[in-house]
Amino acid sequence: MSLRHSLLALLVVVIWGANFVVIDAGQEDVPPLLFLALRFIVVCLPAVFFLKPPGIGWRQLLMVGGFLSLGQFALLYLALALGMPPGLASLLLQTQVMFSIVVAALVLRERPTRRQLIGIAIGMLGLSLVVVGHSQSAPWLPLVVTLAAALAWAIGNVLARRAQASSGLSLVVWSGLVVPLPALALSLIVDSPPVVWQALTTLSWVAVLSTVYTAVFASLIGYGIWNSLLARYPTSAVVPFTLLVPVVGILAAWLVQGEVPTATEFIGGAIMLAGLAAAVLQPRRPIAPMPTRVSQENLT
Repeated sequence: MSLRHSLLALLVVVIWGANFVVIDAGQEDVPPLLFLALRFIVVCLPAVFFLKPPGIGWRQLLMVGGFLSLGQFALLYLALALGMPPGLASLLLQTQVMFSIVVAALVLRERPTRRQLIGIAIGMLGLSLVVVGHSQSAPWLPLVVTLAAALAWAIGNVLARRAQASSGLSLVVWSGLVVPLPALALSLIVDSPPVVWQALTTLSWVAVLSTVYTAVFASLIGYGIWNSLLARYPTSAVVPFTLLVPVVGILAAWLVQGEVPTATEFIGGAIMLAGLAAAVLQPRRPIAPMPTRVSQENLT
């Protein structure tokens, strides 16, 4: 990747890392699925009237939106509402790296290398330690829901890569149209219409600012850049940057909420990230020196 595109990927890392704390703060007054619907209403309107469709067909558009936007975030918001700590959520969500390699192998026929398989095995070992450490002090359901969100993200990554959209921002906005109505309908069913109405009529400034951040920065800017990079570079060149998201997420959760992982979670997380890094970071090959061309004039 070029330096400019690498810096853009790092900007996305910072935005997404802080996003977990922002979401958690916004959900204090708003039910999770309603909060998700509000986020994507802001994402899609009025942008959908100014951006052309990404030119990938409605079937692929619905599939990308169903997994990358609706599936991933509905599950993540529910996990946070169920009590998943934001910092730990930012770590566990990066299992999407392992899932992305597996899904890419199944869908895109990108066969994993021996190095990737070893990295996945190490990552799974670290994940097991995180699960054990978390289960000692908190319910297991939020953890399972977070892992399901990671799987949805991985599938969405591969579908976005296969779709080769003409514009990453257009893909974010048009695929985001899949989210508001199903999320709102589910919120009305799960939370009841009176709860939804009360939340809408008593929105706090924290919920409003959180909605703006998650919609404008995390979705429009973050995924606009991310999908453009996925369309330009191989999945294995872009996905590794997400390994830095939990570093920002855990730091933000520690500074804002005082969240400190247990020793087992910390060790397991470090092993998991090491395994993921081994799976997706390819060693640099030395560049052979260019042969020196000797002109005919120098020989005479």
